[in-house]
Amino acid sequence: MSANPNVIAAFSEEQTTRLTGVTKSQLRYWDNTDFYKPSYSEENRRLAFSRIFSFKDIVALRILNVLRNQYNVSLPHLRQVSDRLSHLEADPDRWTKSILYVLNKRVIWHEPETDMPQEVVSGQYVVPTVSLQKVVSDTKRDIAKYRTPRDQSQFGRIERKRYVNHNLPVLAGTRIPVSAIKRFSQAGYSDEDILSEYPDLTIGDIKAALEYGTKTSVA
Repeated sequence: MSANPNVIAAFSEEQTTRLTGVTKSQLRYWDNTDFYKPSYSEENRRLAFSRIFSFKDIVALRILNVLRNQYNVSLPHLRQVSDRLSHLEADPDRWTKSILYVLNKRVIWHEPETDMPQEVVSGQYVVPTVSLQKVVSDTKRDIAKYRTPRDQSQFGRIERKRYVNHNLPVLAGTRIPVSAIKRFSQAGYSDEDILSEYPDLTIGDIKAALEYGTKTSVA
């Protein structure tokens, strides 16, 4: 796992479910069947927080959920759409340039390179009507709703709460587990990279998480 400057934030399964409407069991099924895998994951999926989703994952999953539940697009066809969406990672601008439309339960793709709408599988051209740009902006808006300002007294502190992340140590005032910060650091992420993944954290939070386990006290 390497740092990605285009990732806005990282989300747990619970957060992803709330933001996309895709159930946790469905997320795990899609992961296990290689239909849609989270951007960051542990080889051992039995570990807590072994699946972490990026902002782009949230956008893609929202799209797939709408296509499946509102437009009744078949799962085999959605697999091809999912694969096509994954290629957008290479060029972030294509997220706001691309347009999708559904015709006869088939997904229509507005191909940025040719500036012409193209059916994903057959290549047939049609008139596009749905912009991914709106999905991206709506996702950012909904993510902002979930964020509540932290009290400054919580910065740089670790805590455990009975009903928060199975009583695992987390950064105070958040649901972000200490183990997630350590995994990012071990994977080569700098402090700035980690802050790009978790915008609500501070340098003091990261330091506290990385030092956790070398000290005996827990807030």
